[in-house]
Amino acid sequence: MDQRRLILFLVFSFALVMLWDGWIKQNQPAPVAQQSAGTTAAANGAVPTPSASLAPGQVVVPSDPAPSAAATVTVETDLLRAEVSAQGGDVVRLEFKGHKQKEDHSKPFLLFDNGSAHTYLAQSGLIGGGLPTHKTVFTLPEGNFVLKAGEDRVVLRLEAPEQNGVRVTKVMTFARGSYLIDVAYEISNGGSEALSAHAYFQLTRDSNPAEKPEGFGGVQTFIGPAFYTEAGKFQKVQFGDIDDGDAKFVKTASDGWVAMVQHYFVSAWLPEQGEREYFARSVGNGLYSAGAIIPVSQIAPGAAAKVESRLYAGPQEQDKLEAIAPGLDLVVDYGWLTVIAAPLFWVLAWLYKLTGNWGWAIILVTVMLKAVFFPLSAASYKSMAKMRVLGPRLQRMKELYGNDKAKMQQEMMNLYRTEKINPLGGCLPILVQIPVFIALYWVLLGSVEMRQAPWLGWIQDLSAKDPYFILPVIMGVSMLVQMKLNPTPPDPIQAKVMMAMPIVFTFMFLWFPSGLVLYWVVNNILSIAQQWQITRMIESAKPGSKTA
Repeated sequence: MDQRRLILFLVFSFALVMLWDGWIKQNQPAPVAQQSAGTTAAANGAVPTPSASLAPGQVVVPSDPAPSAAATVTVETDLLRAEVSAQGGDVVRLEFKGHKQKEDHSKPFLLFDNGSAHTYLAQSGLIGGGLPTHKTVFTLPEGNFVLKAGEDRVVLRLEAPEQNGVRVTKVMTFARGSYLIDVAYEISNGGSEALSAHAYFQLTRDSNPAEKPEGFGGVQTFIGPAFYTEAGKFQKVQFGDIDDGDAKFVKTASDGWVAMVQHYFVSAWLPEQGEREYFARSVGNGLYSAGAIIPVSQIAPGAAAKVESRLYAGPQEQDKLEAIAPGLDLVVDYGWLTVIAAPLFWVLAWLYKLTGNWGWAIILVTVMLKAVFFPLSAASYKSMAKMRVLGPRLQRMKELYGNDKAKMQQEMMNLYRTEKINPLGGCLPILVQIPVFIALYWVLLGSVEMRQAPWLGWIQDLSAKDPYFILPVIMGVSMLVQMKLNPTPPDPIQAKVMMAMPIVFTFMFLWFPSGLVLYWVVNNILSIAQQWQITRMIESAKPGSKTA
């Protein structure tokens, strides 16, 4: 059997088996997190306690029961609409005006959710005797807050009940054109004793994906807490590791941030520089909390203090994340091929700025990649064209040595050596394309910039499958044309298998993101043009000429 064909067949077969296995896993019913009447209480569960290394001495943690419901106030800017609860001043609902739901494009995408679809909250509070926690009921200002024309920010002030002469105000600032929310606690000690306190900022979420994964193969991006420090760099934590008590991340540091990552979107608490302690824990009923505890300088009687942190809650826009905090752009999940996917996205983003359309950017990057690998492809297609010219001689060998496989293989290798043909040369373009193909798949899967990005006509979302399967069919036809340009395998069974490959891959590509299929279609068309030209030159060359 032709070794080149055998290797190509094995590569395709392995990819087919892996993708089919992934598709089966994707379409299995997802486990449903157990929900009960105690879900709200769990989300508003125990206040985190700082360790002895961060807070020497005993810290009194309040245990007042959480109310079953609390009033909310709405804050609306040009980018988002948030609902802030009187209980703890938690952000219990957050909608993005510029991003729509996958199932219903008429509705804004919902990040924070108080239980309508799943549970996801941004919480904060203070630790110390009589200080307000995320279970304390604050006094809300009247009415809703809307960013008006000419205004740059909206400020929401929530007053906590006064305890032992200590007054606390939670101040939340929303800015125009930003997904950042500044959260601060203004503490005024009107008591007779010095006040020692800590502040904590946490994100509480269930483990369910916000949206059903798109595409064939069942590849899912990471969902869960993530931490970043200079000492530990970027560290992701699986929910299962939290349950097992095996979560590994830097616990204490003087820098960094804590985030809750999901597909396309992220929320992160970004404290200012200073000592802090990070934590991740299960709070029951399928809910998990991850956050940071920050010490507050001792407040003397009659004195005041302020502790604050920024909260980012928005899309994973890479150019903006990097400018917000060091390492924040690492939340974009490109899998194990980040070394290829990251520069590939950079080139795509640069081409998008030129064209204003991600579809045309994909086409241009395909042309650029084809130009980069042109010499390699040319050598491969020359080898395949020579194999095609030698087809009659190979068929003659089969007739002469059909019953002696060893002799036939020996004569074929002698012929390849004499004609200076590499029988494996035709595999090189496929082998080179596989890492690029997988990297582009992760770029389309993990880049929010591609989410619901249109190309033209019927393709209105490059990250989703072609709704009418037009591109996959075109891709299958282009593969069939390529097969016709290749030399016919001497083995009839092998020839039938190779002719079936376009049908198999067309079926697989029906569920791939349309942007990925677009890349493959353009690449196939360029390959056909190159291969046809080289084959025409080889077959028309006169014996003894340089071309021949």
